[in-house]
Formats: sequence, structure tokens, C-alpha cells
Amino acid sequence: MFGFLQADGHLSQQSRRRGRLTVEVNARDIDLLREFQKLTPYNSTITERRRSTNFAESHHTATWRLCSLEAGTKVNELGLPYGRKSKTIAPPHGEFSRRDYLRGLIDADGSVGYTSKGFPFVSLTTASTAMAHWVRQYAKDVTGTERNLKRNARDSIYNALYAKEPGQGLAAHLYYPGCLSLERKRAAAQSIATWVRPSGMRSAYTACRWEEWEDRILLELNSPSAASEKLGRTAQSCNLRSWRLRTGQDPMPNPE
Repeated sequence: MFGFLQADGHLSQQSRRRGRLTVEVNARDIDLLREFQKLTPYNSTITERRRSTNFAESHHTATWRLCSLEAGTKVNELGLPYGRKSKTIAPPHGEFSRRDYLRGLIDADGSVGYTSKGFPFVSLTTASTAMAHWVRQYAKDVTGTERNLKRNARDSIYNALYAKEPGQGLAAHLYYPGCLSLERKRAAAQSIATWVRPSGMRSAYTACRWEEWEDRILLELNSPSAASEKLGRTAQSCNLRSWRLRTGQDPMPNPE
């Protein structure tokens, strides 16, 4: 939730010592705002509206509004600045769930799906240098793939892109069953899990078939990093294999 708010929310200082937090999304994503409303122990409202824009004659949006000095102060202290924030946001202070936080960022400012060439991918755009560096390191920890991120020349934005197996591994790690997320992006993450590298496509590594005893260890440990050390495989490979087993893409191992 906080990752989504940092990317797509707006925090303003109002009169009468009341901070106002607003999030506006396409109306198709209103269910996520309703989940935010349930999670927040303050009175808030969700409204819908239709308006004409440069891109559509009728643009249907939903907006969540929360007016509370206490709530505004809390999210500000965690790292959601007042006013314009795109270049200044950074990961929250203190302990937090990195996986869930990054999923919120990608739900708001990222993409999950297939490229025009049919390759699975996960990407995130951000104007914040601190955020770009954090995402690069976290994705490396999960997938073993490092990206050299630079601002693009057109609009000075970082674009962290992970395609093919790294994209599959990252999506499987972030969008686990039952997670709080945009339904359409969770569905996209499930879709790209089925992609298999074409036999004629050059690979940077040689695939190693999973044995049933390895699957049993992976499921028992329930930790890609621990399984990686135990089995001598990459965390990315363990993430993807776990996803495929738990979603029925591959059969579960027979019990010993």
C-alpha cells in the first residue's frame, strides 16, 4: 500500500491542521482503493467521476481521499513528501516488507506483461535516483541479474526493465498468491509464468532439469534464498520453480 501511495498518491497540507491524502486511478482499479480504505483506521471516501481528456472523450476515474492530520503526518514521516515528489521519494525508513513495497511501486508506476516481440517482462519507471538504485539492488538479489540504470535523454527518467527469465522470476517473487495488488497485474504475472524460451533462442545459461527431491526441498524450505544455498541453484531459478509448482504449471513432486 505504501509503495503505491509513494508512486501514485498526493499528500497536501491543508488549513485547520488537516493533511489530505488523495489517490486517483482508472475506475477499473477501484477495488484496490477499497482495500486501502479497509486497511486504514481513519474515515475516508471514494468517489468516481467522468471527464474529457486529450486522450479520451470520456475518462472514468476513482479517487480515494483521506483527511487526517495524524494519518498525513505518519505517511510523511515514512517518506511520502508533501506536494510534488517524483524526484525525491526513497524507500521508507525502518523495517518494511521489501517484496510487498516493490509490488506497490510496480502496480502504480510499472508494467508486467509481454514485449512486442513476445518476451515476458517486468519494468518500473521512476524519476528518483534513490529509488532506482534501491530497485536495481533488490532485483539483483532476487534474480541475480544486474542492470546499469541511467536516466534517459528524453525526459530524465530511469527505466528498470527485466525481461525473459529474470522478468519471470521477479514477477513470480512479487505477485504471490493472495497478495494485495492490482488484479490485472497479478493476472499478467501469472500469464508470463507460462513462457518457455524457444529452443532456437540462444540462452545465457544451460537449463538444468529439476529433480523431484529438489522440488521437495524447495517446498519444504519455502524460501528461495535458503533453497538456493541448499541446492546450488540461483534464487531466480528457485523463485520461478516454486511459482510453477504452486500454480500448477508443473506437477508437484511425489511424497517420499
